[in-house]
Amino acid sequence: MSGAGRSTVANALEDLDWYVVDNLPPQMLRPLLDLSGRLGSELPRVAAVVDVRGRDLFRELPDRMRELRDRSDLRVVFLDASDEVLVRRFEQVRRPHPLQGNGTLLDGIRRERQALSPMRENADIVIDTSSSNIHQLATRVADLFSAAGAARHTVTVMSFGFKYGLPPDVDLVADMRFLPNPYWDDALRGLTGEDDAVRDYVMAQEGAAEFLDAYAAALRPVLQGYQRENKRHSTVGVGCTGGRHRSVAMARALAERLSNEPGVAVQVRHRDLGRE
Repeated sequence: MSGAGRSTVANALEDLDWYVVDNLPPQMLRPLLDLSGRLGSELPRVAAVVDVRGRDLFRELPDRMRELRDRSDLRVVFLDASDEVLVRRFEQVRRPHPLQGNGTLLDGIRRERQALSPMRENADIVIDTSSSNIHQLATRVADLFSAAGAARHTVTVMSFGFKYGLPPDVDLVADMRFLPNPYWDDALRGLTGEDDAVRDYVMAQEGAAEFLDAYAAALRPVLQGYQRENKRHSTVGVGCTGGRHRSVAMARALAERLSNEPGVAVQVRHRDLGRE
């Protein structure tokens, strides 16, 4: 249904690495499927948004869908919402319904509902978005269409040096300056937190292991909440004075710990490691 969340679903599928085609005439569904077959792994998952904006072309959709079901792994998702909710959404964006004509919004909605009735009855999945916001709808799409084992959230653990300023794109910041600085050890000064000797030194300091345990535990509900709210990316900053020793070692250790969280992909970045 127009206003039921097609754009939100299309964007959510694109975020999941689907190839999405919007407002596709039903006559183009089979050529699109043939193209996907020829490209193979380059175009493995395709989603087509088809709706009444196609007007007369839309009438062929049920026949085209039956043809496609016979030769492909096809799932039809129908998006719906109550008339009251659809009216409110159209009023908020101040746009007419595509089938409204000279009538009211409700006239257009009722015409569309009648035209889409066969598609709704034969859909594999019906999603009623009446009580969902855009984040909840995107999360539902991710639940339904994420590839098996795919990460729902990517967290970047970024080490940095406070003397070079806070990274502008971090969501959370941890300060490692409570730990002794390996810089003052002549044997470690020329090394970095990527070296095992520095890492062992940092993690052996009083409070280091306790911090790692507590901070990883504190981040667990945060990362779970990000997945529920369909926040797909976040950055955790880990800082020390120069971004070379303590922050690098702790960022590595924290990334290893977070990599065990379900649905989370972890990457590590050392912003200031190459600075003199």
